[in-house]
Amino acid sequence: MWQYILETGVYPREAETLKELRNANAKHPLGFMGAAPDAGQLIAMLLKLLNAKKTIEVGVFTGYSLLLTALTIPHDGKIIAMDPDRKAYEIGLPFIKKAGVEHKIDFIESPALPVLDKLLEDGANEGSFDFGFVDADKNNYWNYHERLMRLVKIGGIVAYDNTLWGGSVALAEESVSEAKREWRRSTLAFNEAISKDSRLQIAFLSIGDGLIICIRLH
Repeated sequence: MWQYILETGVYPREAETLKELRNANAKHPLGFMGAAPDAGQLIAMLLKLLNAKKTIEVGVFTGYSLLLTALTIPHDGKIIAMDPDRKAYEIGLPFIKKAGVEHKIDFIESPALPVLDKLLEDGANEGSFDFGFVDADKNNYWNYHERLMRLVKIGGIVAYDNTLWGGSVALAEESVSEAKREWRRSTLAFNEAISKDSRLQIAFLSIGDGLIICIRLH
């Protein structure tokens, strides 16, 4: 069914540079970390509905979601993107340049929390972002969330990727490999906490590896 969705409604509408980056990403040993193209299609729709111009991305990897966002927002739109792994980002950079959208991107080679805290030191940044996307270390998702709730405007959207963690959240812990257990526990805790956050309206989707869409209410 998923393959049918991809081949019928996703791949035919995927920008050529995104397709090229996705194919390059598939050759990476950690290629599974890239954003799913069907999730990307939904994100592009949300960006259009918001008329988003100023966005923030926590976790970039090779930049599929970053390129998709840059292609979707207006010519004068801006993305602040942060990731400590510049080498992975540079895999996607040629495709970003080919698409002519590098000018929209401010890539910061750094763990995210110091960057987010630095942004919050300037009161003008509070409530100034239209959209945020998080695809990073699961044990810090709630820390990112608390900061993004100040940075994203009321009515803005934050999307959290990999909230099913390979389906392991629905399994007993003893059924999950040791390598996945720590981040599974972090993901379970985050999913439970965000489902109770009264500042948000949420939609929990099984698209890709799990996507939680949050609208900031207040």
